[in-house]
Amino acid sequence: MRVRMAARLVSGLLVAMSATGLAVSAHAQEKKIKIGVVFDLTGPLAGGGSELGYIGAKIVLDHFAKTGVEGYKIEAVYADAQSKPDIAINESVRLLEQEKVDMVLGFFSSAQCVPVAARVEQIKKFMWMTTCISSAVFNEKGYKYVFRPQASGDQFGMMTMDFIAQNAKAKFDKEPKDVRVAIIHEDGAYGVDVSRGNEAGAKKAGFNVVMKEGYSATAPDLSALVTKLKRAKPDVIFHTGYNPDITLLLRQAREQGLKFGALMGHGAGYGVYEKLKEGMGADATYIFNTDPISIWLANQKTMDPKLPPVIKMVGEEFDKIRPGVAIRSAHVGIGASNTYVFMSDVLPRAIKKYGGVDPDALRKAALDTDIPEGGTMLGFGVKFYGEGTPMAGQNERSFPVVIQYIDDKSSVVWPKSQAQREAVLPLPKGTTYSNQ
Repeated sequence: MRVRMAARLVSGLLVAMSATGLAVSAHAQEKKIKIGVVFDLTGPLAGGGSELGYIGAKIVLDHFAKTGVEGYKIEAVYADAQSKPDIAINESVRLLEQEKVDMVLGFFSSAQCVPVAARVEQIKKFMWMTTCISSAVFNEKGYKYVFRPQASGDQFGMMTMDFIAQNAKAKFDKEPKDVRVAIIHEDGAYGVDVSRGNEAGAKKAGFNVVMKEGYSATAPDLSALVTKLKRAKPDVIFHTGYNPDITLLLRQAREQGLKFGALMGHGAGYGVYEKLKEGMGADATYIFNTDPISIWLANQKTMDPKLPPVIKMVGEEFDKIRPGVAIRSAHVGIGASNTYVFMSDVLPRAIKKYGGVDPDALRKAALDTDIPEGGTMLGFGVKFYGEGTPMAGQNERSFPVVIQYIDDKSSVVWPKSQAQREAVLPLPKGTTYSNQ
């Protein structure tokens, strides 16, 4: 009797040990990367483009969650920065320290990217920025764990100035020195950075800068700014803003009778045509915007052949989420493309070459990235400035383009190598803001 009981106990113990061993083995074999994703899903920045960037990133993350990457499961944990830098910092730290994510990804606002990058670098975690553009994120910071494939803000500002400089004589019948330009911007990291690019570009072109001023993106009244613009009489206004400040400015400009020859926007709110149209109606026509090219406008003939099917997939998934949108915002493609670069290039290399998904493996894999022009859905390549350089972590191969909205369509008009149509300059006679 005792022998049988002992046998049963031993047998049960062996089964239990075996089951425990199997459980441990299964646990050991389950490899996963947790990605903390931070965008503004509420507050003014949500409608200014952040939510659209989130949608693009999520479409790509959902795609890889189905397939995995090199045997690793993909788990995304989402957080809402609520259009506030302090919330963005707190949520990023919470994801890293409490949710135990392996890295953070996303970020729309430069006002958030600057402090969040400093905090993430401080705790030696990995950060991948899809959307924000301020050069101040990297300039002389010497970061090791922070990377951005997106173009930088000074490039935006320089690009629009070059566009007007090259068209001054043909379109305005003026030498650049006779072109009157106004530079206005929201006074956060994003607006300040782009305006510096504007200033540098204006100096290079020899423009007559008749006004330069910043304002709070949350200001309830911009009529005083409009009054100053009326007095300055610019031929071209270079504006960096989000929304609803863009709508407020242009509504009050219409009410006060402000006239000009062209309005050059720089991403953010200018990249969300539906919001411009909603706030301005027909006056949204002929506005210019500078952004990385929309993935639906990029030249697929010169693109890596594996990318057009991905672009098609992103478009189809977006249409399910937002059916009936006249123009798919560039922000969707920016979020999707820059997330795809990480998931398809950096992450596989970190796993295969550097043994996993810890911050140093991800950092080394990112520094090895060498994608030529045409190798991303946005058309540009990816190669990060290395350690010891002033902009370490920034993509040196990125560039924006200038698009113009005409008849509920967006078309690339600059640079010439990417142009799909001739720009309409200056504003046609009879339109609301035309100074002709």
